[in-house]
Amino acid sequence: MREIPGAWRRTARGAGLLNADGVASPTIFAEMSVLAAGSGAINLGQGFPDEDGPPEVLEAARRAITDGVNQYPPGRGFPDFLQAVAEHRARFDGVRLDPGTEIIATAGATEGLAAALLALIDSPDDEVVVFEPYYDAYAALVALAGARLVTVPLRWPDFQPDLDDLAAAVGDRTRVILVNDPHNPTGTVFAREVLERVVALAERHDAFIVTDEVYEHLVLEGERTVMQNLPGARERTISISSAGKTFATTGWKIGWATGPADLVDAVMTVKQYLTYVNGAPFQPAIAAGLRLPDTFFTGIADTLRRKRDLLGEGLAEAGFSVSRPAGSYFTVADAGPLGAHDADDFCRSLPARAGVVAVPLTAFVTDARRAEYATLVRFAACKKEDVIREAGARLASMV
Repeated sequence: MREIPGAWRRTARGAGLLNADGVASPTIFAEMSVLAAGSGAINLGQGFPDEDGPPEVLEAARRAITDGVNQYPPGRGFPDFLQAVAEHRARFDGVRLDPGTEIIATAGATEGLAAALLALIDSPDDEVVVFEPYYDAYAALVALAGARLVTVPLRWPDFQPDLDDLAAAVGDRTRVILVNDPHNPTGTVFAREVLERVVALAERHDAFIVTDEVYEHLVLEGERTVMQNLPGARERTISISSAGKTFATTGWKIGWATGPADLVDAVMTVKQYLTYVNGAPFQPAIAAGLRLPDTFFTGIADTLRRKRDLLGEGLAEAGFSVSRPAGSYFTVADAGPLGAHDADDFCRSLPARAGVVAVPLTAFVTDARRAEYATLVRFAACKKEDVIREAGARLASMV
């Protein structure tokens, strides 16, 4: 096989997907989803719902297609979509935005994150600080941008960071502090004092803050602190979210980035050369979703809370130790009590042993800290309740 040069290599290496022979392997999510489809196992690994979103949103997309909204939208997004994002952030977060200058539409949150990091990183000496375990795209995107990943560990079972570890990770080379809250994969919701320390450190070292808020409406315990509302945060923060998790439309890839106009312009400069624009008929549909009444948004949290509890009960009955998540789709469980020594091996054997797919938490960590998460497994609760019950019964059959 010939050797192909280019940035793909460091991207794959950053994501932990480059093997010793220089060949890139698929992500664990793709691999386990294929395994689930081929074996008939219940897929609690990848975080996508198995039910469609609200009828009002789906119908708005159909109507937009029928009405001819099928060509390029404006580069920043349709004005009504941008207005809907502004209204939504004011209603739920108390953040006031100019829809014409402080918001852009993105191809999901991942493109927004890619555009933000590519826009803000300027040197191989730049560092990006993330909480570990981390959504796997972070390491890949930081590597693609040519920067260095610096991690702050989140430890079982509450997954709140030590503030001294955070302070030690941030320095004068830090260009971006990337915060995912509520957090994937651990399900933690960061305490206010953690986010206040992030802002203080960013101010001290003149760093930017990028927030990934895709689970913003899936806070199951306590309250989420809105980063942009903290003193000193607004002028240095780009906040990124998307419609996929809130409206069960993960395949539509409609996201948005918000922040001060100069930062948004920097992100837009890069974003326009990634996808240019996307999702013309889906933008008005998501605008309709963002304007749904408050009861819809409290309702999706209530529904997921029941599913989280159902999943946690099933995992506990099967013999796992369970960390109770405060937000997101995900529950982390320790397979150590079941005799597991390596979560990767455990998850690969799980479809045959129990007919259930999960993903190892080691897929979300650096090699240096792999041992700290060796027996931890992530399960997704964003499935129908009868599916979660059946998964729990199958897992209990291993005992």
